[in-house]
Amino acid sequence: MFAAVWAVALVGMEAYPVRVEVDVANGLPAFDIVGLPTVTVRESRDRVRSALRNSGFEFPLQRVTVNLAPADLRKEGSGFDLAIAIGILTAVGALEQATVSRYAFIGELSLEGVLRPVPGVLTMALSLDASWAKSELVYERPLVEVGVSDVDQAEMAGDRSFRLIVAPENLAEAHLVKRLQSFTAATLVELTRVLQVGGGFEEYPLPKVSDVSSAEPGVDWQDICGQHQAKRALEIAAAGGHNVLLVGPPGSGKTLLAKAYPGILPLLSEQESMEVTQLYSAAGLLKMNGQLMVERPFRHPHHTATLTGMVGGGKELRPGELSLANHGVLFLDELPEFPRQVLEALRQPLEDRSVSLTRQKGSVQYPANLSVIAAMNPCPCGYLGDKQKQCSCTPLQVQNYRARISGPLLDRFDLVIEVPRPEYHELEPSGGETSKEVRKRVLAARSRQWVRLGKSRTNAQMGARETKEHCRLTDDAQGLLRRAFQLYHLSARAHDRILRVARTIADLADVKAITPEYVAEALQYRSFDQTLER
Repeated sequence: MFAAVWAVALVGMEAYPVRVEVDVANGLPAFDIVGLPTVTVRESRDRVRSALRNSGFEFPLQRVTVNLAPADLRKEGSGFDLAIAIGILTAVGALEQATVSRYAFIGELSLEGVLRPVPGVLTMALSLDASWAKSELVYERPLVEVGVSDVDQAEMAGDRSFRLIVAPENLAEAHLVKRLQSFTAATLVELTRVLQVGGGFEEYPLPKVSDVSSAEPGVDWQDICGQHQAKRALEIAAAGGHNVLLVGPPGSGKTLLAKAYPGILPLLSEQESMEVTQLYSAAGLLKMNGQLMVERPFRHPHHTATLTGMVGGGKELRPGELSLANHGVLFLDELPEFPRQVLEALRQPLEDRSVSLTRQKGSVQYPANLSVIAAMNPCPCGYLGDKQKQCSCTPLQVQNYRARISGPLLDRFDLVIEVPRPEYHELEPSGGETSKEVRKRVLAARSRQWVRLGKSRTNAQMGARETKEHCRLTDDAQGLLRRAFQLYHLSARAHDRILRVARTIADLADVKAITPEYVAEALQYRSFDQTLER
């Protein structure tokens, strides 16, 4: 007795349709799963056997072989439980092959037969929708030989609709893919009863979608007293997608500035929103409200974060903080306190805007198109250069503290800003601009970049060729940058980053030509990093 049903394998940000083939043959009772399964998938044998028995079905006392095709694709996770159980029920005649062939089954089974959610359903649904649109998922002719008549085959060929079955908690996520029909059932018994009659799934209420676009930011721009230079620098960073390093004593407002930064960023575009939602779905962090993420992520890992936690990896090669901040902000507070290997691991992703995780089991690539906001003290005690409190550190201590940040990593920050302790008169509420007002200017500047570079790209993402083409300086500005390059011994990377920052400043002013004043402002945001390197 043979049956075949569809499931989906998740590999990083990609998903692939998997044909679950079940053969029930005479012989000593056995239950084998082949097709490159991991330990989690092999554990499905016990879950599926118990779920079938506790749901009132007889588990066949024969040799049961399950093949997950294609066999060269590694299968991970517990999401194959439901497909294997449905395959066994179809092989023993409890369900019709013609019926189950129209569905893909994704879900974990409890020992009592309850459907449980799994991560990555959005990516799986998108993969099924794309595969079905390309006619890659078809009712194969060999099904006629295993009990599907020619009449049924003709009806199936005429019915081009394809359906997805998931756990109730994953239904809202699956419904984000509009063209794919998605259904659910609470238990294996309920699902089997519906499939036996050929349809008629119960309507499950979806969570109410809230209007997140009207939500107020956690920290508004006008809540920050003083720090006009730092606020100007962060506005430039937001307009061009640049990386920023904030340097100042404790209590100067570095963390408050970083937390207010997402409030001045534009909302995600539709394409960015889908990509971010897929990442959070794959990581199991997506809220089950049936809604795409429209606000840019803001990740704030502790300085004790491990290399795996920051970059990604682990047993199942899950995304780390770098990828979870994709199209958003990664805030690294107390930057020198992070382990050296973690900081050095940031260099390649910040340049390439992607993370490649290569292990013995395979390779996975995650996007890392983000902006980094980092904060640090100027010295171990934190008061070097402070007007109100004297520093107690020796020159050697200051040198060793700053040496924790390598020159190549420091070179990847477009703006390095001194954030001094505010004066008493600056602590009074000033009633300045709100985050929404600043966001309008940022959005206007980004709109000019989108016209120039393409939708969703910023000045910080320009390559060397685009930098030469779009960041041409006037003669006076060229002379100023040449003198600064020789005086500060800038690298070629720093030279290009200064050009991109100057281009962003000009975009904020809605000016095409990059004049000396814009280059001078960009240079002042690179002055403090020269003292850090010495």
